[in-house]
Formats: sequence, C-alpha cells, structure tokens
Amino acid sequence: MDKLKIAVLFGGCSEHAVSVKSAIEVANSINTQKYEPIYIGIAKSGAWKMCEKPCANWESGDCREAIISPDRNTHGLIAIQDSECKTVHIDMVFPVLHGKTGEDGSVQGLLELSGIPYVGCDIQSSVICMDKSLAYIVAKSAGIATPEFSILTDTDKVIPNSLEYPVFVKPARSGSSFGVTKVCNANELNAAAETARQYDSKVLIEQAIVGTEVGCAVLGNGSDLFVGEVDQVSLTHGIFRIHQEAAPEKGSENATITVPANLPVQTRGQIQKTAKAIYTALGCKGLARVDMFLQENPGNPGDRRIVLNEVNTLPGFTSYSRYPRMMSATGITLPKLIDRLIESALMR
Repeated sequence: MDKLKIAVLFGGCSEHAVSVKSAIEVANSINTQKYEPIYIGIAKSGAWKMCEKPCANWESGDCREAIISPDRNTHGLIAIQDSECKTVHIDMVFPVLHGKTGEDGSVQGLLELSGIPYVGCDIQSSVICMDKSLAYIVAKSAGIATPEFSILTDTDKVIPNSLEYPVFVKPARSGSSFGVTKVCNANELNAAAETARQYDSKVLIEQAIVGTEVGCAVLGNGSDLFVGEVDQVSLTHGIFRIHQEAAPEKGSENATITVPANLPVQTRGQIQKTAKAIYTALGCKGLARVDMFLQENPGNPGDRRIVLNEVNTLPGFTSYSRYPRMMSATGITLPKLIDRLIESALMR
C-alpha cells in the first residue's frame, strides 16, 4: 500500500524557534513505514521552502521554493527549482505552527481552499480561540466560568474601569505570554497597554484569578474525545512565560510543571470534564490544550471553581511541551499521538 504523503509545515513568522523544535520532534517520531513526510519550512520573512528535514539551521541546507496550491485540482505543492515548476501531490498537512499566521485561521483558510485534509482546528475555532475575548464570550454563553474583562482597541484611551486590581493587560490575539503585564494599580495601565499593543492592536484587560494554573490536553472530534492527564503549574514568582526562557529544555526559572497534577483524582476528573466542555463549546477539532484556573472557595474549602484561562489550538510538540507530556502520562507516546492526530483529521 502506498504511504500517505504528509506535508509538515513548520517555522512561520511568529514563535518561529519553538515551531522548529516542535517539528524536529515530529520528524524524529513520525512513522516512516506508514507515512512519507514532506517538510515545508516557513522562514521568518514568510518565504516557503521545501527542505530535507527540520533542524536549527534548516534554511542553510538544500532547500527549494514550495507553496501549497489553493487550486483543488493540484491538491498539493507547487515546487520551484531552476525556474521550473513541479507539482507534488500530498494527502494531508500537519501544521506545526504557533501564534499569528499559524494557529489563527490563516493557514487553515489556505488549506480549506486547497481541499487538503489537515490536522487541527478549523478556521472558525482557530479564530475564536486565538482571540481570548471571543473565547471568553463563547465559553461564558455555554455556562463556563471566565475572568471578567474589558477590551481596548487601537484608538481607545486606557480608562480605569470596574475591575478590581490586580489585572492582567495582554494582547487579545497573541501566544506564549508575549506582551503580558500584571498591573496592580491604575497608574500602571497605560504603560502595560503600550506593551501589549506591540503585539496586537486589540488589548485585553482581564481580572486576575487567584488559583492554581492547570491544563488538560484534548484529542479528537465531536463527542469522540480523549483527554490526557491534567498538569499543574506551580510558580515561585512572576507569571508563567512558557517558551520565553533562555534554555527552556532545562526548565523554567520560576515555574514547575507536574504531570499528573498534585490534586485528588475526583478534582482531576472535574478538570478533564470541564476541558472537554470548553473544547466542544469553542468548536475545536483534532487537538487543543485547554488552560484553566482551579479556584478555591475560602468559605468552603471543598468547593472548587474551574475558570477558563485560554485554549491553544496548535500546542508545542517539543521535548518539554505540555501537550505531549500530558498525553504521554496516559500511555500515548509521541509516535502514537501523531498517528491518532492524522487518523482524526482523515475522519473529519
């Protein structure tokens, strides 16, 4: 039987370095007995290039221009070398991209035009999850607890509102905590808003939630969902800034991630159930990592409230990334996970 040709997209204009690291892990784990991977790197400039394999200096290797054709009759790549064009059929695309132009619906729109199946969320759910304010509105309408928030556009002046301090000021559409500032009084709002606007014209001012940061990996479509073990983020100080450390492979200087979370089994089950509900309400498909807060009720120690933090529709696949670690804790290794993601995309 012919192998499925899987185009693995990596790099991109946003969060480029972690995407390359994720793609390296995928390349090392994909079953080449079943699949024929074709690696397409997207340079920081936006140029698309077919390369032999992802690595730290992939652009300096043997590369040629290659782009996915939006023409459904092509159903694949247009590769360009020595001024000659060649079409390369592909059966599926595995986007290993993060942040803007990667998981915000942009690439998903191209793939919908092309008619090529792809791993991960569709256009609508990618757009909603990328915009934290939209995700909160949709989730809240489904009965899920979210932080209170307000929005600033690029022309709005920062005016103290009814939210209680501390608040977090962040880009509404960005990833990995870039541009996020914890604000403890109104005098700090303007500077925090300007920091956030370096990453997005739409700024979110969000009520700080006092609680334990937890996450849950979700896999599948519709009602056929599988969840990984719950993880727990413990901070010594500051805020959690995954993928922004100088050497993330060695761990974070202010955060420890425990898998499974150091919580009672019943509580972990409640978090998993809530993650499924959030995933379903936001229309996610394929995979997503759902980040939440577990908040204790001071008046009733046994009463816990789960609050949505954010949903990452194309989480990292590096050796230290949370999504594969949560799945691995249930016995699903990265090669098995890649298999299941491809199967899930084919079944949509």
